[in-house]
Amino acid sequence: MEQQQQLLHFCDSKHPLVYRPDYEGGDTCCGCQESIYGPIYCCPKGGCPWYHHHKSCAKLPLGLHHPLHPSHPLILFDEKTDYPEEKEKSRCQLCKKSRKEYTYRCYRCNFNLHIKCLGLQHEFEFHDHPHQMEQQQLLHFCDSKHPLVYLPDYRGGATCCGCQESIYGPTYLCPNLECNSSYMHHKSCAEVSLGLHHLLHPLHPLILFDEKTGYLEKEKSRCQVCNESREEYTYRCYRCDFNLHIKCAILQLEVEFHDHPLTPFWKGITFTCDICGKEDKGRPYLCATCCFFIHRSCASFPRRLKVVRHKHPLHITHSSLELHESDFRFCLLCVQKVDTRYSLYHCSKCDFVAHLNCAIDKRNREYINLLELKDGENEDEELDQSVESAAAYKVKKIKVGENGTEIATEIKHFSHRHDLKLTEEEVHNNEKCDGCVRAISPPFYSCAKCNFFLHKSCANLPMKKKHWLHRHPLTLQKDQSRCDACYQSCNGFVYSCESCYFDLDVQCSLVPEILTHEGHKHQLILSYTSFEQSCSSCGDRRNQVFRCTRCEFAIDFKCATLPQTTRYKQHEHPFTLSYTAEDDSGKYYCNICKEERNSNHWFYYCADCTYPAHTKCILGEYPNRKF
Repeated sequence: MEQQQQLLHFCDSKHPLVYRPDYEGGDTCCGCQESIYGPIYCCPKGGCPWYHHHKSCAKLPLGLHHPLHPSHPLILFDEKTDYPEEKEKSRCQLCKKSRKEYTYRCYRCNFNLHIKCLGLQHEFEFHDHPHQMEQQQLLHFCDSKHPLVYLPDYRGGATCCGCQESIYGPTYLCPNLECNSSYMHHKSCAEVSLGLHHLLHPLHPLILFDEKTGYLEKEKSRCQVCNESREEYTYRCYRCDFNLHIKCAILQLEVEFHDHPLTPFWKGITFTCDICGKEDKGRPYLCATCCFFIHRSCASFPRRLKVVRHKHPLHITHSSLELHESDFRFCLLCVQKVDTRYSLYHCSKCDFVAHLNCAIDKRNREYINLLELKDGENEDEELDQSVESAAAYKVKKIKVGENGTEIATEIKHFSHRHDLKLTEEEVHNNEKCDGCVRAISPPFYSCAKCNFFLHKSCANLPMKKKHWLHRHPLTLQKDQSRCDACYQSCNGFVYSCESCYFDLDVQCSLVPEILTHEGHKHQLILSYTSFEQSCSSCGDRRNQVFRCTRCEFAIDFKCATLPQTTRYKQHEHPFTLSYTAEDDSGKYYCNICKEERNSNHWFYYCADCTYPAHTKCILGEYPNRKF
């Protein structure tokens, strides 16, 4: 098709109209019913004498907004080929006449406007959405009261009003607080055409419709491609009850990780996705050149991304490039086995491997501008996660140690109103540190006026730090909160992200991502999953556990941070954390609550007194709170 010389028009779905710049025939325009002299679009086939158009009439948009009917968009309609049964239903709201010319119509309200009654500029040089990119605004059909504002790099993860998927990147949103986040869109979803022709429904044009604001009966709103009724933007023919979701209406799909565009396979088949490896029944997207079938959802995977728990970007990789089918690999985000025959995210520098869905998960993904970062250049420096600051205190007094090092003997810490002095003396009344809420032991700082204690290590904690569990820098605070790793209440020090309301207590902030624990002979790696996993130590189920790649052992943060030794009230001896039953009697009870113990669960034990007890009975209901 010659560029700009042919036009596929809604009045003729069989063949395009041809452009003639200087026509003098005087035929009647099919659109406005007036004589044509000048630029024209016409059908080159001899049997189509009706298909002559002014250039401006041929280029009318399929849908538009009009101030006389702001509630719904209007769709272009040809009264000659689809004449309403009742004359009153086709009457124009301005001229009050029923004429056989092109008309903009709202099928929901029986509202009509002839194209000559619109009051638009003669050449109709406009788009379905006004071109207001210079002002970074867009008047969208979902909000007729005020325009949407453009943000080029949004990272909030809100749900798109159009496709119902999370938003990261170019975004349109309504700045009016009364509209809240319901009017947030991907740039592509905000700029979809109000009307289109589609090869699955060539008889009539389709108009954009929002199922959330114009609800139809479930069967009438079912998409003809995916056969589902979802609350997302849909192209609809009101004359035929024909619907296509905006994601299902795509005729050609460009993907980052493949060299060729993909086309939808309109017939439902059983297929195995060449990206995720899952067998499915439905309508895949196809690359005919490569015989490449994928799910529509898999087409959205980026070629490269960054996860919080790894310092380098990850690249989407096919097994044939860098991995072998025989490789026994684990995803280092969920610690579940990966199938190397299909695609995954991989760091060639560190041999870091992750499932596609694990890497794309908003809990794991770090949103930074990778477009400005060239492959292999300065990645370590650009993506350095070390943002730790100096300790959170001012030194009041210093002494010089035996080896010449300076020791702060008196400090003013941000968490306490009085000065704190360093001591090496033992404490005999089971005092706890106000930072980590663990038993105090020398060396520590204390307040002469208050019952306030800080381990020297807790006093030296940095005021800010970057942690592998969270994408933003965290700030040290003393507050009462609930830790997002162990889910326990804490009133000591926490690292907090104010924008995300994420809190991490001191003990959990010090746990490494790859854990070596006395309770298990193998290394444990943090597994973060969408489903809950059982802790081998206590039986609780959590999304975050430290999992062994060699066996089915796993522990949660609460058990990973249990103190190895502790004291209980006035008991004479300390208790030691034990991992296996104390004997082979087969009957195990807690000496505090007198209830039966699970022999597979960890417990505290005093060997001197042969005194076993549940961990919760020794530590209490709130082990991370100082009362």
